[in-house]
Amino acid sequence: MSGTPNGMPIVRAVDVRRDYVMGETVVQALRGVSLDIRSGEMASIMGPSGSGKSTLMHLLGCLDTPTSGSLLVEGEDTAELNERELAEIRNRKIGFVFQQFNLLSRITVLENVMTPLMYAGVPVRERRERAAEALEGVELSDRLGHRPAELSGGQRQRVAIARALVTRPAIILADEPTGALDTDTGRTILGLFERINARGNTVIVVTHDPEVGAVCPRRITLRDGLVENGRKPTDIWYGNLTEN
Repeated sequence: MSGTPNGMPIVRAVDVRRDYVMGETVVQALRGVSLDIRSGEMASIMGPSGSGKSTLMHLLGCLDTPTSGSLLVEGEDTAELNERELAEIRNRKIGFVFQQFNLLSRITVLENVMTPLMYAGVPVRERRERAAEALEGVELSDRLGHRPAELSGGQRQRVAIARALVTRPAIILADEPTGALDTDTGRTILGLFERINARGNTVIVVTHDPEVGAVCPRRITLRDGLVENGRKPTDIWYGNLTEN
């Protein structure tokens, strides 16, 4: 869980830019994004294809670093960290949920959820206990010995959510988490994110779907690599940059 008091920024981006060199062309994916996300918020990051939302997700998840500007996660400026230090933040502070679940097909549900704890060096017995507890929290205690292929899409996404929660991260970062699900199952998964948020986790959902984004009390909209309303960093007050 977060060491940042509720209402304070757990994530802060100030004039973040991210360029990619493609041959002789420089693509400006983010062109000066500034925003705060408070500890305990449930926020969506939205925008059409090419808006920069996937690039911002990679930066928020410490999978990449800015070309320029500052991006702080619980006060640590990721632009100044090396790959080992970024990996440490990912493992300790961020739980990832992906559209395609990213489960390992040859091992059981329980073993899938245990995997992040193995990389964190947690003893086997504790790994099992924490994984079983996380799966109970997503109502899958009766599926511990099943493999992913034996589950429905909604059940697989719940396993992925349990895996994201098992390290007790401050932030849950979900990339199009309902994109591979039917409408009713998607609503169930969004309801689960709401319950997780109510327990204190910061939840950030990246989506192109306005119905998914609308579930989040806070909505951040990107267009052409910028926050759409274009306010300056001096206009920020703990995340009230882009509410709509």
